[in-house]
Amino acid sequence: MKEEVYKVARRTGCPVRVVANAFMRTPPDVEFVVVDAGPDIADDWIAERVQPGDIVITNDIPLADRTLKAKGHALGANGKAFTPSSIGAAMAQRELMEHLRSFGEASGGPKPFSQRDRQRFLNALDALVQKAKREAR
Repeated sequence: MKEEVYKVARRTGCPVRVVANAFMRTPPDVEFVVVDAGPDIADDWIAERVQPGDIVITNDIPLADRTLKAKGHALGANGKAFTPSSIGAAMAQRELMEHLRSFGEASGGPKPFSQRDRQRFLNALDALVQKAKREAR
């Protein structure tokens, strides 16, 4: 979803920061931050710096929870926003799925993104950017 994020950011004038533990190509107008390798290092870096109104794109539910607690906005790659009223159920479902996986009961990953998924994500991100801008006034 990176290209979609860049597209919305350029159109709305919002800065973008990509945080990862290995080099990746980013456009010149995108800030790229490399952090040490290890579990949750990038998530910790992001969560420690989230400011009210920031938008974090993540499928990591604990990072979404930390973002919301910092008064930021969290959006999944599927275009669904995490909210204070939905994050508890998402955390519980994550815990249940981890438990099932530990017994070998659940497997597989998310299905590939369709054009419809991409459009839903773009629409949700655009709406969230507009909301964050209104809240900043």
